[in-house]
Amino acid sequence: MSETVLLGDEAVALGAVHAGLTAAYAYPGTPSTEITEYLIRYRRKHGTPIAQWCANEKTAYEEALGVSFAGRRALVSMKHVGLNVAADPFMNSALITINGGLVLAVADDPGMHSSQNEQDSRLFADFARVICLEPSSHQQAYDMTREAFDLSERFQIPIMIRLVTRLAHSRGNVTTAEPRPENPVAKSATPASWILLPANARRQWRALLERQPEMRRYTASCPHNTVTGADSPAPFGVITTGLARNYYIENIEDLGVAPPHLHVGAYPFPADMIRKFVGGLRRVLVLEEGYPYLERALRGVLPPNVDIEGRESGHVPPDGELNPDIVRASLGLKSRPGLTIEGLTLPPRPPQLCAGCPHGDSFHAVTAALAGFPDAVVTSDIGCYTLGALPPYNAIQSCVCMGASVGMAKGAAEAGLHPVVAVIGDSTFLHSGVTPLLDAITEDTPMTLLILDNKTVGMTGGQPTIRPSSQLEDLVRGLGVPADHLHVLDAHPRHDAHNTAVLRREVEHRGLSVIIAVRECLETIKRGKQEQVAARA
Repeated sequence: MSETVLLGDEAVALGAVHAGLTAAYAYPGTPSTEITEYLIRYRRKHGTPIAQWCANEKTAYEEALGVSFAGRRALVSMKHVGLNVAADPFMNSALITINGGLVLAVADDPGMHSSQNEQDSRLFADFARVICLEPSSHQQAYDMTREAFDLSERFQIPIMIRLVTRLAHSRGNVTTAEPRPENPVAKSATPASWILLPANARRQWRALLERQPEMRRYTASCPHNTVTGADSPAPFGVITTGLARNYYIENIEDLGVAPPHLHVGAYPFPADMIRKFVGGLRRVLVLEEGYPYLERALRGVLPPNVDIEGRESGHVPPDGELNPDIVRASLGLKSRPGLTIEGLTLPPRPPQLCAGCPHGDSFHAVTAALAGFPDAVVTSDIGCYTLGALPPYNAIQSCVCMGASVGMAKGAAEAGLHPVVAVIGDSTFLHSGVTPLLDAITEDTPMTLLILDNKTVGMTGGQPTIRPSSQLEDLVRGLGVPADHLHVLDAHPRHDAHNTAVLRREVEHRGLSVIIAVRECLETIKRGKQEQVAARA
């Protein structure tokens, strides 16, 4: 055993390694990116496990499934909205008979620090009828990840580890345990269970349902669901989940009498345990990050004369992250005044593109090319370039989900708007932009797709794109875009006039066109030079 300081993400990664991990797959997405970055660094140093970035979360999940089929242990990680992309293989994998342990680490982002929504992944685990573990500390992130692989092989289902931003991106002490060796290759002994033909799927679905009581017995007896202060004379009880426990503990001393406390860290939630905990209480406060998932469930578990307070009842804010002050207010405690420094006024710091970012030059060209078109539409996507919505650019009109810029542009054009430009980054295009472009190619939709190629996954810290920039033009041409309406431009400000002219010509074209604006991200150039200097030192 040894003690080390790790990010929550890194605790998950190291826990997986020590559980005998053979392979890990992911697509970069804040706040989950550091899981795979840690594993890539670990592999460079130790030679194992396999750790790879993938085209998107769906392909990552499917590759992890293949490792499980071969009898070995696999980790797949993603941010919460990435699970929407991977939902198809995730939901169906609950029905197959998992062979090697398969763990899905999902990092939710309550408060939407870098996301377009704050959906709660616990509902996905409930939807798939699988076990979800929710750590409240870095030590639990490590321990639960190790245990999750054992649970996956015991119940023959994928296991979800649900993180939130504050745990994923904070550091804490972790005491590690003796590593476990990798599983040997051992192909699934029940291959028919992996073939979800209707007859097999019906049998597998029934088998999954029959395992539910055993899963509930596990969560009712596991150390992640605990009761303290059951004999407290306090007039109400507190139920916490995940990280909310820490915020509650910070306020206990000021309560005078600590109320009975049930913490839930493993799901399916332990209904009988909750009924016993509530007993004669007439009021229960539920503190949970994300949706009022447990609070809603309790309304079908507890008697109607028990007041259930939480996000849905309005006793806790319905959105955003929890913190000690919010929990303090929900407990009825007086607020603690913060320090005020007279004369200090912090200037506003709105998010913006980096100084000299090539995307800024591309947006200037787009704006100039669309001058004189009052009904012009520019759909955009997920990435640094989403900041083109803000001053001084004000250049885009939508940002919904990965790849939506292309499909939305096609729909808007076919609805009668003109001109329509879709803006998407190189990595996002490879993630989810290729398939809607095929739709547009088939219909020769009158729209222009502008691919901003900065040769990296910029928004998450500069991970490599799944294929190099040099192959984008061949890929787009191979899909069927006409050569006379496919252009590759140098997105340098000295080419602004030329680039604007090409864009103007193509938006006036009443058919599909694709323009690839190429210029490397300044941050990756800077980092590359620093690495070269370090290598020479």
